[in-house]
Amino acid sequence: MAKIANKDIIEALKEKTILEVKELVDMMKEEFGVDPSAVAVAAAPVAEAESASASATKTVSLKEAGAQKLQVIKVIREATGLGLKEAKDIADAGGSVKENIPSSEADELKAKLEEAGATVELV
Repeated sequence: MAKIANKDIIEALKEKTILEVKELVDMMKEEFGVDPSAVAVAAAPVAEAESASASATKTVSLKEAGAQKLQVIKVIREATGLGLKEAKDIADAGGSVKENIPSSEADELKAKLEEAGATVELV
């Protein structure tokens, strides 16, 4: 039997209907004893690693703008790209400035906001 290139198999599959491809997959499962759920179980550790890297992200939360609110608004606008009104709303009410950013970026933004006179918390 001649070897068929993977590229040729893909081209042949493009010409099949979804039902025909499903039948082919079912035949492959039966012929080779392949169980797709085993692949999903093997992929679970990858998902756990991704969630661990998500914990390396932080949220910069503004507690109080302080006396130099205008400087704080400028820093918020630079960091987020928000308009003047949106940045002012955050400065007035407090809350999340940027969410799920790398720890190093969060530390830099916190330092800039504190330099401008704000009280900031990393969550």
